[in-house]
Amino acid sequence: MKRFEDRTVIVTGGATGIGFATAKLFAAEGARVVIAGRNAANGAQAVERLKKIGGRPLFVRTDISNEDDVRRMIDAAVAHTGRIDVLVNNAAMFYESDFLNETTERWRAVFDTIVNGSYWCSKYVANAMIASSTHGAIVNVSSINGYRALNQSSHYNAAKGALDQLTRCTALELAMHGIRVNGVAPGFIETELSVVGGVNELETDWFKNYYVGMRKIPQARAGHVDEVAEVIAFLASDAASYIQGTTIPVDGGLSTTF
Repeated sequence: MKRFEDRTVIVTGGATGIGFATAKLFAAEGARVVIAGRNAANGAQAVERLKKIGGRPLFVRTDISNEDDVRRMIDAAVAHTGRIDVLVNNAAMFYESDFLNETTERWRAVFDTIVNGSYWCSKYVANAMIASSTHGAIVNVSSINGYRALNQSSHYNAAKGALDQLTRCTALELAMHGIRVNGVAPGFIETELSVVGGVNELETDWFKNYYVGMRKIPQARAGHVDEVAEVIAFLASDAASYIQGTTIPVDGGLSTTF
């Protein structure tokens, strides 16, 4: 039997990158997948690709920085599948930012997506799980940036650090309801977010010389989205039944040398 047969999985930001790799893996493992995202074209394309795998995929156009949107998305997911078993809080945003010249609006936009969006999704999904007596799982996609400093990234790093604390605190409070909460912390993963200012940072001399050539990443390469998706699926599966409140680095060893 497939690991997620007849289970419903919500993946925010699930139309591209790590999110889509995760949605695809869950669908292949028998899940009914609900993708939440802002880009309707990307969402429709993702659903068509998932239909070839199975699992009655559904895309719900959602801005998770809007609490009402989150509520509507979760209501749509329950109406479509009857229950929610797994939530993957993957949606994020990033841009290079000089701290001294950052604007309040842009700072808030990052926190509204990464922190508030994950909070609202977790809160309303957890309530839905409790209402249906579902012992479910929540997996937050954080980053090694959540516990390391990086230039021009204070908004993103601070938000990911807050997400790590949300993982710990909700894991504590939701355990009594049979809901497990954990996280993954990717390092350099080849996704759309690898392109900053029109340049793929993984193809720069800086990355090749420092992270690969000097083996600051011990495995001397960037990661693949499928490698992150596998860890997310593991944490959501019954095989991780005694793991609660932890965040696993998926970084080729970078956090040991960072």
